[in-house]
Amino acid sequence: MANPYTYTAYDATESARLASLWVAATAKTFWKNPVFGLSSNPLPAAFAAWGEVSERAFQRLTVKPDWGIASVVSGGRDCLVSVETVMELSFGRLLEFKVKRPAKSRPKVLLIAPMSGHYATLLRNTVVSLLPDCDVLITEWRNARNVPVSKGKFDVEDFTKHLVEFFKVAGSRTHVIAVCQPVPLTLAAVAWLAENEPDAQPASMTLIGGPVDPDANRTEVTDFGRRVTMGQLEHSVIQTVGLNHPGVGRKVYPGSMQLFSFMAMNWDKHAKAFANQIIRTVRDEAGDLDRHNTFYDEYLAVMDMPAEFYLSTVERIFKTREIARNDFAIDGKKVDLTKITSVPTKIVEGGRDDISAPGQCAAALDVLTGLPDAMKAHHLEPDAGHYGIFSGRAWHENIRPVVLEFIGKHS
Repeated sequence: MANPYTYTAYDATESARLASLWVAATAKTFWKNPVFGLSSNPLPAAFAAWGEVSERAFQRLTVKPDWGIASVVSGGRDCLVSVETVMELSFGRLLEFKVKRPAKSRPKVLLIAPMSGHYATLLRNTVVSLLPDCDVLITEWRNARNVPVSKGKFDVEDFTKHLVEFFKVAGSRTHVIAVCQPVPLTLAAVAWLAENEPDAQPASMTLIGGPVDPDANRTEVTDFGRRVTMGQLEHSVIQTVGLNHPGVGRKVYPGSMQLFSFMAMNWDKHAKAFANQIIRTVRDEAGDLDRHNTFYDEYLAVMDMPAEFYLSTVERIFKTREIARNDFAIDGKKVDLTKITSVPTKIVEGGRDDISAPGQCAAALDVLTGLPDAMKAHHLEPDAGHYGIFSGRAWHENIRPVVLEFIGKHS
């Protein structure tokens, strides 16, 4: 039987969340008592608003968001949308968005969602923006705390194998769009297909803001991977899933740690956003679907990553730069990126991306020495941050049209 102290850190984090949730809910309920409305003192309303905003935030930390895509406008008409599972593997599944509309030849797009602490629904806006013009599939990764230890390990090699299986099911006419973390492993998966099953290669690749070569333009994220040793990292951030989850006993990198590390990079910005939301709540100007809640309901919903996946990503992608050096291997056999010779590739980067800075993703074009220059393209969006390159205004107004043009050209 496992030592009960093994689960202390993980369960303590959840206990702290529940305690904070209770404090916030109590503050909201207490200070909303009508008796305080008889006073002109603004503090009761402020305390109640703090409780309401905080309660919502702490609730979101363990909620898996719904896709919430009921319909889209396609061909000038509202079309119903349903989500179906195409393929299910141990640590992820392939989803397809079925749109009820007249049959027509449209490009098929496979979105590779990141496994970096958030759910695939982080790309909801990306999906909605593509559905009017494309048939869309997406990878959806499982929260590691819900995967029994009997399912085995899951590292960067297993992630790549999952991608290979998804590519085979999606078919060779599929256009792949990889966002952030999976970009280097998408390259590895396509290279594996190029050498072993060339007929299953995708029609094109669009790689958005991913760390192909973290040293090309270092950020705080990439520098962190270099500052700590693997032993320090494993000791400080890896926890064991507690007794209340299907994955009890599995080693994970908790999503809450990833969330707080990202928030710490822009702490002033987040603090200001919550302060402003409390003010709006006091003025009765906040709503379930306002800009703040729409963003943070998704941003605060986090999932755990398998420990071996997180650690192997840090070591093999960031520290030893195996993809950048074309030295990545699966099951001891090298995956040669130069074997990619016929898959048109487009790079998209944001000039203000503080996670995968410009140059990190573009390094893919240098690695793909077997791909003709005529099949390579690069787009730099000067004023876009990390999220803007796949979900914000920059994506909708400038990047999406360029990506669709690239896909159309190679359909």
